[in-house]
Amino acid sequence: MAMPDLARTTEILLRVRRGEADAADELLPHVYGELQTLARSLVRSERRGHTLDATSLLHEAYMRLSAGSLPDLHDRRHFVALVARSMRQVLVDHARSRGALKRGGDRLRVTLHDAAFVAGGDAIEIMALDEALSDLADLDERKCRVVELRFFGGLTFAESADVLGIAPKTVEADWYAARAWLRRRFAQGGDR
Repeated sequence: MAMPDLARTTEILLRVRRGEADAADELLPHVYGELQTLARSLVRSERRGHTLDATSLLHEAYMRLSAGSLPDLHDRRHFVALVARSMRQVLVDHARSRGALKRGGDRLRVTLHDAAFVAGGDAIEIMALDEALSDLADLDERKCRVVELRFFGGLTFAESADVLGIAPKTVEADWYAARAWLRRRFAQGGDR
């Protein structure tokens, strides 16, 4: 994946923060390749026959972001973190609209390949993951953010640390603790 010029990304984000309308139009094309790769990774781990493709996921997430006001973004990592959270919400909303909880027959399933949250790399339903992450956030918001940044955002420990303003070792410790918590949660059937 070709990384966009980080200095240029930061410049565009500064212009967006200042309210320059044309800057927002420049932002997506500038980071599109990186975000498309991330969206492909998320969709690739979905169940076969899933109706939401990577392009649709990315565009829906970006449309939701551009519909509101962007927060005070400092750089590409902050922007990617925001898009990652938006992609999570799009996946969850898509699962809800397909009746995932009521009927169970068309659930969105993701494999947390990078995280290995469950034994044997079993697929986890996106709705169950979202519920688990919400519960984790109630216990420890930072650990939840680490999972969002690493899984949905594809950020490294160092990049996640930069976004959160903490040490990379702290992110790494939070990541392993969150994985263990989620692994236990899913081993218990994911229900409270």
